[in-house]
Amino acid sequence: MPEPTAPKATATLSEWQAYLLSLHTSAIDLGLDRVGKVAQDANLTKPAPKVITVAGTNGKGSTCAILESILREAGYRTGVYSSPHLVRYNERVRINGHELDDERHCEAFETINTLRGETSLSFFEFGTLAALWLFTQHKLDVVILEVGLGGRLDATNVCEHDVAVITSLAIDHVDWLGDDIEVIGFEKAGIFRSGKPAICGQPEPPASVSARADEIDAKLFQVGYQFEYQQQGDVWHWHCGAFDLKDLPIPALPLQNAATALMALGASDLSITDEHIVAGLENARLAGRMEQVSDSPLVLMDVAHNPHSAQYLAKQLATLKAKSKAKVHAVVAMLHDKDIKATLAEMQHVVDVWCPASLSGPRAASAAELCQYLPDGTKSYDSPAEAYDEALVSLSWHGDIVIVFGSFHTVGQITSHLSTME
Repeated sequence: MPEPTAPKATATLSEWQAYLLSLHTSAIDLGLDRVGKVAQDANLTKPAPKVITVAGTNGKGSTCAILESILREAGYRTGVYSSPHLVRYNERVRINGHELDDERHCEAFETINTLRGETSLSFFEFGTLAALWLFTQHKLDVVILEVGLGGRLDATNVCEHDVAVITSLAIDHVDWLGDDIEVIGFEKAGIFRSGKPAICGQPEPPASVSARADEIDAKLFQVGYQFEYQQQGDVWHWHCGAFDLKDLPIPALPLQNAATALMALGASDLSITDEHIVAGLENARLAGRMEQVSDSPLVLMDVAHNPHSAQYLAKQLATLKAKSKAKVHAVVAMLHDKDIKATLAEMQHVVDVWCPASLSGPRAASAAELCQYLPDGTKSYDSPAEAYDEALVSLSWHGDIVIVFGSFHTVGQITSHLSTME
């Protein structure tokens, strides 16, 4: 079957996205042969003098945001590539903390479309190469790449990393990575490079992580061994060898990820002061991660979509509940290929009122699927927006808490819904 006709020079970003989605038979197609060939031919494997690549089951986006915030405080020109986006494709690429306009993304897609020749690329591979090309155009100091899926065979692994990071390890994406934690560790450790720093922020990871580091002589920095951290009241401390950072501010993002980011920066040979670290921690934010969108009532959004991330979210909500007599109203919608039962189970003890909703699309779970694991009589909703509106109406007082979680799609839809209400 012949390829679809490429968009014209005047094409919009949405037209380019539709074209890219139609090019390849599979939305996810792990492997580096095709994307690696194009990256090599186009000289895109080293998009900046320093490249930090971040893999992990959870915490990738937060770790990238903390790295970016500290590096920008230190005066470095940064590029960040992440996925998926919440509302706009433009969110996937940040240059010096800012998104690019549609025209720049269209230019990048057109360039990669020409450079690839007859090589077929998946949507993610195409987007990854386009991001690398955009980074090369801006003459950056540091590029931070968030792995899309796994690590070893992910498109971001075509790059020459200077520092490789694993934030956390848990069973997720079973269809692609399996349900063996040792195999998952091996896949994520596939981003390690010989002789280069490899950071692991997961306590007691599977043996496959250190085995891979030993095999290729990567310099492993493991939390609990080469570095450690502890919270004391409203400050925290970080320690590595003879180096200590004391009385650091608690960031708005998970502390485990902040500690992992500090180790990555410490191993990077970049010039960063204590003042840069403090300011970067104070200013680090990421949409959809314990994001507060309203004060009264308190409305939070979090993309937690698996048991590991839901467990962390539940702890945060329990802390908030302990400070008041608030009830927690949960607006939740998920994808059917996630562990719905275990994810909802992690939240049961902290949620008082459930508002499950259906998502749309081939991977979407219906509200009825969620209700199988929720209390009898739980009312369901056709969309996250409908569930959210009902949650606001059902609040017993303005001190209650509304949490939106379950998927990037769920948070993205509520983000769009809120913009129409302004």
